[in-house]
Amino acid sequence: MAAMAMNLLITCKPISNGPCAFIKHSKASNEFPVLYRNGAARISKPCSSLHTVSAEVEGPIARRSANFKPSFWDLAFIQSLSSEYKDDRYSKRASELKLQVGMLMEEAILSKPVVEQLELIDNLQRLGISDHFEHQIKKILHSIYQNKHEKTNCDDEANERDLYSTALEFRLLRQHGFRVVQEIFNCFKDEKGEFKTSLAGDTKGLLELYESSFLLTEGEETLDQAREFATIYLQRNLDEKLIFDDQNLSLLVRHALRHPLHWSISRTNARWFIDRYEQKPDMDPVVLELAKLDFNIVQSMHQEELKSISRWWKSTGLAEKLPFMRDRIVESYLAAIEVLAPREYGYARTMMMRFFHLTTAVDDMFDIYGTPKELQLFDDAMRRWDTEVINQLPDYMQICYLAINNFVNEVAYNVLKEQGSIIIPYLRDSFVDIISSYYQEAKWYHNGQTPSMEEYLENGWRTGGYQGLQFIYFLTTNPIKEEAVQSLYEYHNIIRLPSLIARLVDDIGTHSAEMERGDVAKAIQCHMNETGASEKESLNHIMSLIRQTWKKLNSEIFAGDSTFSRDFITCCVNTCRLAHFLCQDGDCFGSQNFMIKDQIGSLLFKPISI
Repeated sequence: MAAMAMNLLITCKPISNGPCAFIKHSKASNEFPVLYRNGAARISKPCSSLHTVSAEVEGPIARRSANFKPSFWDLAFIQSLSSEYKDDRYSKRASELKLQVGMLMEEAILSKPVVEQLELIDNLQRLGISDHFEHQIKKILHSIYQNKHEKTNCDDEANERDLYSTALEFRLLRQHGFRVVQEIFNCFKDEKGEFKTSLAGDTKGLLELYESSFLLTEGEETLDQAREFATIYLQRNLDEKLIFDDQNLSLLVRHALRHPLHWSISRTNARWFIDRYEQKPDMDPVVLELAKLDFNIVQSMHQEELKSISRWWKSTGLAEKLPFMRDRIVESYLAAIEVLAPREYGYARTMMMRFFHLTTAVDDMFDIYGTPKELQLFDDAMRRWDTEVINQLPDYMQICYLAINNFVNEVAYNVLKEQGSIIIPYLRDSFVDIISSYYQEAKWYHNGQTPSMEEYLENGWRTGGYQGLQFIYFLTTNPIKEEAVQSLYEYHNIIRLPSLIARLVDDIGTHSAEMERGDVAKAIQCHMNETGASEKESLNHIMSLIRQTWKKLNSEIFAGDSTFSRDFITCCVNTCRLAHFLCQDGDCFGSQNFMIKDQIGSLLFKPISI
């Protein structure tokens, strides 16, 4: 009822004809700051040019079906979740362990070699507990950067460097925003400018070189060479069993070749690495206990969030009204915790999961179930954003339309309450844009049209999730900044590039299944149709495009000064990391494979034994 009431309470009228205005009234006026976007004026009132089509249809309607399998986890199972790690005694023990690890880091600063300091930071990051020690990590890296970052050529000191420590140093410094250059690797090249083949047997060093190479930006040819060189020899060392005696290193290499760190989601990677760390000869038992305990405590928090979300989902009635859609509430929540990893963002995760599920419903409606006439009606209704048009919609669309309306109003209401900013025109614009993009795909499909690559990519990146990032900005930023909001709604690269990567990665993973059931042409088919290339050639082209887009994204990540917070930038990057994970072995979100079931189980339902 509260959400329905907000439909009546929150109204927004045009206040500016400029492209974007951020208006703050004087305190004496007792009025709120208003965020306004010109596009919102376009959608906040009826447009005379929009077509009106009756929702009444005579005779039976032939509808498509994707035959999505039911979820592995029903709502009753989710509500039954319980964890002992909610108990205060575990939080108290975790606090004790954090103090001990903090002292360990201070000791490392004073007495340990640089490489051991770096290894400690790397382990904490991989284990998912580095956020507890940000101050010490920054202190260590700043000291290393000041003392060594200018050593980029083959001087006497550089000649004493080993590949492992150099690559580890480069990766961690660049990850944390320090300006380190690729020339640091020049001392590992021969007179022809190629990496020395004598490095081929240094598997540990090659692994770090490989991981570092994924942080490359445009024009960094040395890092391009590094990735190719390291990949070739790491695979050779595996194939020829040259590292068979070191089982832990062998597992790390196999994992990295499939899931490079920079492209990996943090929570899933941490769960995998905890088991690997336990097998390391130099494992620190205090660090290990903290990693396990922290994982279980956060898992218990995630379970409570998931239970709350499942109650919301049941209350919407969408599962019953939209039986054609993918019922993937747990998978949607996995997306939320991986994109919004910081533990303090519980509310933002809850809202993002709702966004993911609502857009999944709309995606399936446009991809599978809706008729062309119905889809036009829904697109028109969303552009008008006027509940008076709801009677023109079929029953199943009415509930979806109102669910979106209520969700937007709820988010806008909370931001208004907390910050005094009216953001509802922006949130509406985000939904209108994604639905417009889905509608364009549906028109291509129903018209039997294969778009050009340019047309496909221009529409495709808009279906890759950038609208969710716009929501995330409002959910995680206080205060909301005028400059940042303007950039977001002018499609800043920090949201455009991750969305393009997510779209292309999804296309690679899902194109076979979607073509089998008869769907709009994806990037691979568009390229084949336009160039006459084979499927394999087009697949390689799309993979190359993904790599090139990552380079551009890395330039944004490591640019330095940004109007966006580091947390928000990380959320943006996490969207394409999530796509790599979900689509690594096909369409796991739609098809329900057992590998993902096991991984989700270990993340959300099964605590680690301590």
